[in-house]
Amino acid sequence: MKIVHTIADLRAQLAPFQRPAFVATMGNLHDGHIALVKQAKPLGDVTVASIFVNRLQFAPHEDFDTYPRTWDADCDKLEAAGCDVLFAPREADLYPEPQTYKVHPPAELADILEGHFRPGFFVGVSTVVMKLFSCVYAGKAGGVAVFGKKDYQQVMIIRRMVQQFALPIEIIAGETLRAADGLALSSRNGYLTPEERTEAVQLSRALKGLGDAVRSTGVANAADLEALAMQALTARGWQPDYLSVRRRADLLAPSSASASEALVVLGAARLGTTRLIDNLEI
Repeated sequence: MKIVHTIADLRAQLAPFQRPAFVATMGNLHDGHIALVKQAKPLGDVTVASIFVNRLQFAPHEDFDTYPRTWDADCDKLEAAGCDVLFAPREADLYPEPQTYKVHPPAELADILEGHFRPGFFVGVSTVVMKLFSCVYAGKAGGVAVFGKKDYQQVMIIRRMVQQFALPIEIIAGETLRAADGLALSSRNGYLTPEERTEAVQLSRALKGLGDAVRSTGVANAADLEALAMQALTARGWQPDYLSVRRRADLLAPSSASASEALVVLGAARLGTTRLIDNLEI
């Protein structure tokens, strides 16, 4: 595996290839990330991963400075997974001057759910992904990029960004990997104490229970069912931001007039000092 840090070195390394398969990460890799790399590998003629903790998507009170950085272990895992090129830019490499040009996704998609509780988050995500795409795919006829479905809203925003800017990149959504008890794998799981780790599975169970209830009684009762699910988590000591039933097509609230709509249940909640997210298609 070749490791490069500058945009020029990345482009030189990729010059012989025509169809990169790319996985963007912030490091602290787990089996979910590695599954995305393995999914990407047969889809291109060179497999590229990036590690970059993107300051633009962190609010001032969030965990940018303490976000886990596990460089040696990350490199070992990527190489074992068959990654060909690791792009690990320093902040000065990717943002050599203040990033005043930014990508602002539409408010109706980016300012709900995660975007409501993390204002500006998807501006930071969209901007860094657009820049990484420019680094990886410059001069190429096209390629693929694989993003984890655990970040459901993020995948939708990136896919629509690619469509609207007519980028020759196919966005693939990788399924969420879970621990044996059902907890979605996440870099932030490492923040959990042993007791919190045992409790953490209740988020996925709450989403499953909400999804089952909506399937049983219909979307007309969704708001009441969401409130009950939130209350149940709160009673267990969580601080939920949202547990919400949405349409997969646009993440808007479902209509009782359209019983055939494909739905997804999404949730975010804080357990102790750790904020976890998850979702379940229903």
